[in-house]
Amino acid sequence: MKLTKGLILGSAAMFAGAGAQAADLPVKAKAIEYVKICSLYGAGFYYIPGTDTCIRLGGYLRTDAMLATSSDFDAPNSGVPGARNRLSNYLQTQSRQDLQIDTRTATEYGMVRTFAELAFTWKTGTYGGAGTTGVNGSTAYTTTLASQVAGGSLGIYYAFIQFAGFTFGRAESQFRTPWAEYPANNFELPGGAGWDPVNQISYTADFGQGITASFSAQDQVPNYQSNVWNVSGATTAALATGAYGALDLGGSRAPDLVARVRVDQAWGLFQASFAAHDNHAGYYGADETSGHPGDKWGWAGQLALSVKNLPTGAGDTINLNAVYTNGASRYNFHDYMGSTFAMYGGASAAGAYESLGLAGVSDSVFVTGAGQELTTTYGFNGGYTHNWDPYWNTSVFGAWAAVRYNNTARGYICGAFVTTLALSTGVAGCNPDFNYAVVGTKTSWTPVKGFTFTGELAYMMLDQKYASGSTVTLPLQSGIAKPAAAYELKDQGSLQLLLRAQRNF
Repeated sequence: MKLTKGLILGSAAMFAGAGAQAADLPVKAKAIEYVKICSLYGAGFYYIPGTDTCIRLGGYLRTDAMLATSSDFDAPNSGVPGARNRLSNYLQTQSRQDLQIDTRTATEYGMVRTFAELAFTWKTGTYGGAGTTGVNGSTAYTTTLASQVAGGSLGIYYAFIQFAGFTFGRAESQFRTPWAEYPANNFELPGGAGWDPVNQISYTADFGQGITASFSAQDQVPNYQSNVWNVSGATTAALATGAYGALDLGGSRAPDLVARVRVDQAWGLFQASFAAHDNHAGYYGADETSGHPGDKWGWAGQLALSVKNLPTGAGDTINLNAVYTNGASRYNFHDYMGSTFAMYGGASAAGAYESLGLAGVSDSVFVTGAGQELTTTYGFNGGYTHNWDPYWNTSVFGAWAAVRYNNTARGYICGAFVTTLALSTGVAGCNPDFNYAVVGTKTSWTPVKGFTFTGELAYMMLDQKYASGSTVTLPLQSGIAKPAAAYELKDQGSLQLLLRAQRNF
């Protein structure tokens, strides 16, 4: 018994000693990959572990509230917003999360860069008339309840590759300025190409001293394509919204061709841009045997100037832009704006139910059997920003743009307009030309870096050119709850307020 007990205790001691020796042996630690700062391309870049590619993540979160408009951030100038009745929103909200992904890799051929910007957006919808007739009216929401409560939309703003001076993919148009339609504002201004990126292949030559030249072939649909109207297809319902004919676009035959020269200096920037745009219409009738008008190339030219380091204060800036187009109207009235305008207001003419401002933008118009007549536009925008201190700044801004139809195009439009809508002043009082203007001011407070509160007030004016006192007879428009009645054609205006909170990171 004693022998057995001794063997057991001895074995236990042996195993315990062996375990102690094993525990004392050194164990090789697993290698840890640390994220390293990449200082080649500025602040915020890090090496992707295990690669020689640097990446930076950024973006913003933004919430908006708009008063007296249904758009973010535009005037109530068409559709249900333009009706300005019980169907129109006088309060509109929007929330957006924006994510930017920037990668860069140094190679023996130069830097390879990719950039993508994605935005998840939720915004208030609107109620429009459901189109029913009878005593009891009804409305329909612009989206389903489920998507309105928990849904939203995903936008892909940028998605491009840059290499050896070339850009491939969805990037800012080489025609537009760095500020696009925002010289000192958030409101949508005419007077230059819009912010929206566009698919393209472009090349930029850098001559040093801040001088560059860019050449680009960019997609014309839909960013830089306005209406091509067959006036022979004009209807009462369409004319009542500012659409002067049937939309008669053909497929793309050529990209827009863009050239730009830019000078970037410490004092600011100077830029000259040019674009050529092919207007390719569809058919006169329902099938290809009906014939079609020939293609016509339009063009747009732009000059821009930015002045920095003004004597009024550190960081103060003036941005100015002027543009002229012929058959390329989206380079002035950009795609964030509508291309037809129908704004209602109070009437002063006897027998008129309400007043109405009607206008339409096109690249060209034609009638069956005839060629395209190109539409001319011109305009400018500008803004001045003053920094009161590191936390507060105020800006003032304005824009003015004009649409002009030549005599032939005017004859086409007025022939349909006078006959279909019974214009009271006849052909003599018919003029589809118009001006569009905006003035406003914005004040921002940045209590901490990257977090800003903004209040912006803007007044928009639609200056239509139909003869004073003219009236038109419109049918029932159940979608905007407007009755069949006589309406006085009259200039319109609208005042909007934007309140915004935005956190950049």
